[in-house]
Amino acid sequence: MALQLNHVHLKTRDPEKTAQFYVDTLGAQIVGKAGTNGYRLDLHGLSLNVTTFLESQTREQKYGMEHIAIDTDELDNLVEKLKAQNIHILEQTTISGGRRVCFFEGPDGVQLEFIEMKS
Repeated sequence: MALQLNHVHLKTRDPEKTAQFYVDTLGAQIVGKAGTNGYRLDLHGLSLNVTTFLESQTREQKYGMEHIAIDTDELDNLVEKLKAQNIHILEQTTISGGRRVCFFEGPDGVQLEFIEMKS
């Protein structure tokens, strides 16, 4: 059996604002539309769909997700950028292997994490 990641789907009240957050803050690129009310993004190789609730969906819909983790070799610069944008930093700590991390809040309460890459 072959499995391959297709996409992560974020549901939000404001797809345009949420998509722009991922573009401005994390360097994502908008690569197309997702249905009539959303966007498809490329988040450094991760396909990310950003939409409102879908009227045709019959199963329960929820906003957001737990978190997305992104490796970086510029942790300090990115933390300063978050602060300059008044983005809520949830926690800065050190994880196994001595790498520093920064959890911060995105639209609809989605938690995001920058992880310092090993030198």
